Amino acid sequence: MARIIETNTDGFKSVDVDLVTVDIIENALRNARYEMDAVLFRTAMSPGIREQHDEFPLIADHKGRMVVGQFGSFIGGFLDNYAGDIEEGDVFLTSDPYSCDGAISHANDWLVLMPIFLDGRVVGWSAMFGHMTDVGGKVPGSLPTDAHSIHEEGVVIPPIKIYNKGQLNTELLDLILNQVRMKQWNRSDLNAIVAACRTAGRRVVELCQRFGTDIYISTLEALLDRNYRAMSQLIQNTISTEKLSFTDYIDDDGLGNGPYKIHCTMWREGDHVVLDFEGTDPQSIGPINFFLNVNMFKMFFGIYMIMVFDPQILWNDGFYPLVEVRIPNRSLLKPEYPAALSCRTHGLGRIFDVLGGLLGQRQPEFLCAAGFSSSPHLMYSGTDRNGEWFQLYQIGFGGIPGRPFGDGPDGHSLWPSFTNVPNEFLEAYFPLVIESYETVPDSGGAGFFRGGNGIDIAYRFLEPGTISIHDDRWLTYPWGVNGGEPGMRSTKYLIRSNGSKEILPSKCDNVDVNVNDVLHYVTWGGGGWGDPLIRDPELVALELKRGLITVAGARNYGVVLNQDFSLDEDATAELRSQLLKSRPGLEVFNRGGEIVDLKERCEAETGLIAPIDPVFT
Repeated sequence: MARIIETNTDGFKSVDVDLVTVDIIENALRNARYEMDAVLFRTAMSPGIREQHDEFPLIADHKGRMVVGQFGSFIGGFLDNYAGDIEEGDVFLTSDPYSCDGAISHANDWLVLMPIFLDGRVVGWSAMFGHMTDVGGKVPGSLPTDAHSIHEEGVVIPPIKIYNKGQLNTELLDLILNQVRMKQWNRSDLNAIVAACRTAGRRVVELCQRFGTDIYISTLEALLDRNYRAMSQLIQNTISTEKLSFTDYIDDDGLGNGPYKIHCTMWREGDHVVLDFEGTDPQSIGPINFFLNVNMFKMFFGIYMIMVFDPQILWNDGFYPLVEVRIPNRSLLKPEYPAALSCRTHGLGRIFDVLGGLLGQRQPEFLCAAGFSSSPHLMYSGTDRNGEWFQLYQIGFGGIPGRPFGDGPDGHSLWPSFTNVPNEFLEAYFPLVIESYETVPDSGGAGFFRGGNGIDIAYRFLEPGTISIHDDRWLTYPWGVNGGEPGMRSTKYLIRSNGSKEILPSKCDNVDVNVNDVLHYVTWGGGGWGDPLIRDPELVALELKRGLITVAGARNYGVVLNQDFSLDEDATAELRSQLLKSRPGLEVFNRGGEIVDLKERCEAETGLIAPIDPVFT
């Protein structure tokens, strides 16, 4: 366990704080969290961080509990596992998921943690992690789809002091950077993350000096307690003592095996909720394992509860004692070292679908369909005609699910703060042309609220190189709910310069591309919500004109259009009447077929051979 060296051993006094002060400090901390983002985006170099915002900051209290942030705090786990001293001016770095209980979930995420000292005492913590474009390993981008061990995935940094009492350990940093392909990007991105954490530290110190340290600390206690009380009420009102279960799948492991099952059961015991992953498949020999940090999952659960049932609540770590998470050892979600983790985003994303399927079962009106639950990657690298190394890492977007309160957005990220890398940026800095960037009509599942459409990005390559692809949902469908239809699957294919077409697996490395080869990177859509036969037909006609659905797709809503795409009201009424009479009852969950059926249809529907059932030892 870590030992914090403080020259001031006076404890903090608990004092009463008025609501106005609480509100001012809370909003100041929220602004400081966004200032961390701004500092990072303006000083990082890699497009994954600078343009797409693949990073996650937090500000915590002196005990390490997150007060503002996104993923929940992992500082408590760090303090329990780090065996050294912590002093003023220290800044810590790690990229080892196994050393921090999965607080970061693969070696590309570099996590910086910083204690915030004032007058000889720790008054808080700031932390941030960001995805490095490359950390070495067997393939450019460091995310091999066929890895059997984390040691194939690049340099793995144990928790270390990258700054010791304010002094940078330059030799250690040089040693780390010597393992990576893009040294300048990694150095710049790391410096930017450290600068962002220091910015948060200055803001916390300013608040303590303005209001007094005891008032600041007492305010954070009030914020955490407020969240505890609000979540306690939500759990009592919405979670039953009856056990409810839900299952979803990761389609394959990159080695030809799959699907892999993620299963969760939920129930309430007294005033707290239990989420038990017993029944989840054992860990994979491939890299789709997702080391699920318990506190991170508690935060996922809390955010989902809050956003569905009471969006006015501002989340923090205060409710953690109300949630118990059980994850079997050596499972897909708690793999044993040194299991490979480089394709873990599919398990991470699928957790949100599982939560959605669990939390809405007792109240189907609150269900969300399955959506774009992943962060699929494209890597393109090589040496250009000038002898310069280039390396692209980009995250694709897709269809957000239909929801109780509206359609799913088209072509959106799973993470709300992520943004698209502008096409102009890609074409300016990499040897490629974006031939098209458009939504895929009908890819969102039909419903009273439509699922969001996926997108088709066509990359024309201007230099020979290699590509890697990370994706999922090519076998299973993003399911619809309450009568909504599933969304469309993903697909990836190359149109070679000679006109031939090559369908690519959803997970592949070292695919050679040549000048004028075109990659179509097609992402999946979101499932639909509710009965599509009661969707406003005028809205369906409008979406046809906007290119979001096709004439054939309009018939999924029982809508018939004239040649000028105006609504044929009589034909629509007749078609809807026919469809209502002929269809079976509405399904709460429409998965597009059971796994055995999907496998039988796989090659005919996707052009790819179905994965084989995994064998566990």
